[in-house]
Amino acid sequence: MPYVGRFAPSPTGALHFGSLLAALASWLDARRAGGRWLVRLEDLDSPRVMPGAADAILRQLQTIGLKWDGPVVYQSARTDRYREDLQRLAAHCYPCACTRRELEDSALAIDGSRIYPGTCRSGLSEGKTARALRLRTGDEPIQFVDRVQGAISQSLRRDVGDFVVQRADGQFAYQLAVVVDDAAQGVTDVVRGADLLDSTTRQIHLQRLLGYTTPRYLHLPVAANAQGDKLSKQTKAADACAADVPAALRFLGMDPPAGLAARELLGWATGHWDPSRIPRARSIPYAA
Repeated sequence: MPYVGRFAPSPTGALHFGSLLAALASWLDARRAGGRWLVRLEDLDSPRVMPGAADAILRQLQTIGLKWDGPVVYQSARTDRYREDLQRLAAHCYPCACTRRELEDSALAIDGSRIYPGTCRSGLSEGKTARALRLRTGDEPIQFVDRVQGAISQSLRRDVGDFVVQRADGQFAYQLAVVVDDAAQGVTDVVRGADLLDSTTRQIHLQRLLGYTTPRYLHLPVAANAQGDKLSKQTKAADACAADVPAALRFLGMDPPAGLAARELLGWATGHWDPSRIPRARSIPYAA
C-alpha cells in the first residue's frame, strides 16, 4: 500500500521541542518513503484546547517547512463517525458506574493509569448509575513489533483492564477516536512519541474488533527535562522554531552539516533519514 503518515497534535498550546520531534520524524519518514503526510488536530477534549493553538501549530509547521498533504482534519468535526463506530462495538461494551475516587486503590498500569478491576463487568450494582462505557478486553497477549522499541507484548485484561471508550461527560475517548481517524485517512504508518507506546495494544484491539488494518508503528524516545519529566507545556517547554531543527535531527540520531539553510537542511535530512539510528529508549534527557 502507498505510504500514508500523519502528525496528530492536541491544540493545548504551541509546538515545543518534544512535539517538534514527532512532527519532524513523521514528516521525514513519509517523505523518505515517497508517501503522503497528513495533519490532524486532536481537539476532542475541548476543556483542554487553548484558543488559537491550532492555528499557531499550523503556522509553526509552515515556518519550519513541514508541508502537509490534503486538508487538515479536526476531530471535533467527526463525532458522528465516532458514534457510528461505537455502535458497531456495542456487543463488546458495558456501562460503568465507577468514579476516579473508587478506583484509587486499584493497581497502577505501566503508563500510570489505574488497572480496571472489572467492578461493573457483570452489571451495575443496585442504586448505581452508568457514567462511562468500557470495552471488554481479553487475556490473550496482543503483540506487535515497533520499528524502534522492538517487540512489544501486553495482556490487556491483566495490564490495563477493560478501558473507557466513552467518558462520563459523553466525550469519545482518545483510543477510539484515533483508531477511527487513522482508518478513515488510510494511515499506514504511525510515528509518534514513546509516551503513547502503551496505548498501542488498546488501539490494535479496537482495530481488530472494527475490522481495520493495523498500521506499522514507530515510537520515538521522548525528550525529558532535567527532572526526568517529558517536555510539555506543563513543564514550561519553550515554543519550537526552525532554529530547533538541527538539535531535533541530532536527537533522532543524525549528524546534520552546519551552514545549511532551513529548506536545504530538510532536504539533506530526507535523504539521510534512517530510523535504525534512533536510540531504543522511552525517553532521553534534553537540555536546550
